[in-house]
Amino acid sequence: MTKHVFLTGLPGVGKTTLIQKASDALRSLGVPVDGFYTEEVRQGGRRVGFDVVTLSGLRGPLSRVGSQPPAGRREYRVGQYVVDLHSFEQLALPVLKNADAGPSSGKRVCIVDEIGKMELFSQTFIHAVRQTLSSPGTVILGTIPIPKGKPLTLVEEIRNRNDVKVFHVTKENRDSLLQEIVAVVQSCQKSA
Repeated sequence: MTKHVFLTGLPGVGKTTLIQKASDALRSLGVPVDGFYTEEVRQGGRRVGFDVVTLSGLRGPLSRVGSQPPAGRREYRVGQYVVDLHSFEQLALPVLKNADAGPSSGKRVCIVDEIGKMELFSQTFIHAVRQTLSSPGTVILGTIPIPKGKPLTLVEEIRNRNDVKVFHVTKENRDSLLQEIVAVVQSCQKSA
């Protein structure tokens, strides 16, 4: 039985936009939704990093091109991006820890966009995601990258779970998937 829904696809295909639309649609149907998504940060038409944005409106840096980690902190890097692990954890972890704190009738939906290389530097985040996946009171609607290079352990765990439905998003199907994703998440949310 499906308990969680994940989107995968090439970078830039529209996974985050689709997850935001699904979140809005679920909220309009009265489904309790919380979580976070990642958003590109651009300067002068050039991508310079990513921010974490919670559905409650909090925002902080996830990564920046060529930035330096704060003094005394280890540098985490993906390509040209330096990951601000402290900022990410400050925003993402409370959302996951609070995912089960909702009303007892029906499950809450927790948006987790994304579970990728940058986010997986945080062992605390990995633990919180695993715990939330096992929680009977929460449905995760998240995004994971397509397999490329060295497998990411948590991503492969998610992809191979019997209780996860994965939608492969393409430019051709992204607009038509919204209703199906919302319907599957609603079904997961209503089943106890």
